[in-house]
Amino acid sequence: MSSSLDAARPETAPAVTPRFRPAIHFTARDTWLNDPNGLVFHDGLYHLFFQNNPFGSVWGNMSWGHATSTDLLQWTEHPVAIAGDETEDIFSGSVVVDHGNTSGFGSIESPALVAVYTSAFKAGTIHSGTQAQSLAYSTDGGMTWRKYDQNPVLTRNSEHFRDPKVFRYEGPQGSFWVMVAVEAQQQKVVFYRSDDLKTWDFLSHFGPANADAGEWECPDLFPLAVDGDPGNTAWVLIVNVNPGAVAGGSGGQYFVGQFDGVRFLPDAGSLAAPTGLSSIADAEAAAAAMQQCLWLDWGRDCYASVSFSDAPDNRRIIIGWMNNWDYANQLPTAPWRSSMTLARELRLSSVSGATRLVQHPVLGEAKEELSETGSFELGSEALRLPDAFPGRAQVIQAEIKPGTAERVEVKLLASPDGSQGTVLSYTTSNSRLTLDRTRSGDTTFHEKFASAESAPVALEDGVLKLLIIVDQSSVEVFAQDGTVVLTDLVFPGANSQENWLAAEGGTATVLKLAVSSLA
Repeated sequence: MSSSLDAARPETAPAVTPRFRPAIHFTARDTWLNDPNGLVFHDGLYHLFFQNNPFGSVWGNMSWGHATSTDLLQWTEHPVAIAGDETEDIFSGSVVVDHGNTSGFGSIESPALVAVYTSAFKAGTIHSGTQAQSLAYSTDGGMTWRKYDQNPVLTRNSEHFRDPKVFRYEGPQGSFWVMVAVEAQQQKVVFYRSDDLKTWDFLSHFGPANADAGEWECPDLFPLAVDGDPGNTAWVLIVNVNPGAVAGGSGGQYFVGQFDGVRFLPDAGSLAAPTGLSSIADAEAAAAAMQQCLWLDWGRDCYASVSFSDAPDNRRIIIGWMNNWDYANQLPTAPWRSSMTLARELRLSSVSGATRLVQHPVLGEAKEELSETGSFELGSEALRLPDAFPGRAQVIQAEIKPGTAERVEVKLLASPDGSQGTVLSYTTSNSRLTLDRTRSGDTTFHEKFASAESAPVALEDGVLKLLIIVDQSSVEVFAQDGTVVLTDLVFPGANSQENWLAAEGGTATVLKLAVSSLA
């Protein structure tokens, strides 16, 4: 069995920055985390494995941490699941329930959980300097793991072959396992097939395409019904990129198309640049093409998003890492560093004649309503909303007709004197939604943190729909029923808890405004 490393861990350090600890987003108790790994639902529990440094709060000593939840909001952290050792760091990967016991690690009656992860082999080992795919398995519901004694099971003798996402394909080509991984520095997704999770055969590759200025990482591939119609199914390929995302640094893009069991073919509407933006010499043309790429999130802090295997009712639910490699190791939190995004349920919808992902945060039903209003006119005199407060997340739902207003603004986590706050604004002249954290609180810990992110948002019958989740040190915005999402970290001052709504340059009509809290 892999060591839990529990005995080697220090005692939990004091919570130096407790006000930044989120209420409904997962953080490790007192260590570093990054990419979500091995997301799987099994026997009533959602399992979140994650890249973890068991010995500190910066990247290193990569192992798989482990947490479980029944509702995707409250998590219980467990001992380290798969530990790095003197031969390998344990990089990202996925977990499947081997229902048919194809691997022989379990049985038909009691299927094993099988982790497919990247071994980053250390200097002096037989595979020194390469990354290859390995297996570990659990026969007790994911609580303890054993590494396969014939690892690795797939190597390309490459230094940057990683992040396997494995799923069961059932289609015209037959029934088998498919691995979706990356050659990170070639900006390629590579596809393999297997009957037993141990022996893999190459199928095809995809890329470069669209955003390809940085490494490609953490891919995912899955089918979804378009507009809920099971007779009209498309496939979604998620590819995370670092650096080179739309808001700078790391972020996630996606493609919509078809997968026939061998290769992924993107729809023409998914391609801003079929051979990649790096092939566009003109800077303005490349910037325009960047805006045409399909982004999971237009903010600075959503990366490495991947989906759960075996989620109930065939739901497709993803979680991302709420951070950015530009400043990840410098976040001003202690003793932990980094958190996950909220779980988000994905659907495919027809949006302006194109097939696009929409995302809905998983919030459950246990919200406490703080205020709700009917329709009213909003002018330049700001309306104060219920304050945020420690230990609870705040959920703000609004439907607003900008009308004659040039700009509608929601100021979040503001200080009493107004000098500090995170500003979400919609500008009617260019139809853009902007999340501005330049005066959000502590922004000095890294030169790239103070920023403003924006995304194109078309009104629907003249209406702007917003769902905003504020949780101590983060803001997640779902606009137009989740068609556009922006996620940013913020680190407000201890007294910055006020929320305000206002219109500038005219009047707007608020059709709906509801504020609730959640812990």
